[in-house]
Amino acid sequence: QVQLVESGGGLVQPGGSLRLSCTASGSIFRLYNMAWYRQAPGKEREWVATITSGSTTFYADSVKGRFTISRDNAKNTVYLQMDSLEPDDTAVYYCNANYQISHTWGQGTQVTVSS
Repeated sequence: QVQLVESGGGLVQPGGSLRLSCTASGSIFRLYNMAWYRQAPGKEREWVATITSGSTTFYADSVKGRFTISRDNAKNTVYLQMDSLEPDDTAVYYCNANYQISHTWGQGTQVTVSS
């Protein structure tokens, strides 16, 4: 099973930026579809962005134009660059790896956007 390790969360002010990283184990990372999800207190987990094994990207409407998902297959890492952060972006962010019918989740990293 793939293992995911997330990093990069923290406290930022509105309008600030943050870059999240998710590093995966294994030798077939290039074949995974990777995604970021987030969950705010009292709310259901929501999908944020996806980058496919072919590097096609998709974004939730709430983050389009502000967030950028990317991957570096040589480093087995997927990134989420978050710019123009808003208080509503406050959540625990989770990395997800999808290969065929399997899904693996990271432990999550807290992002807090507050004045």
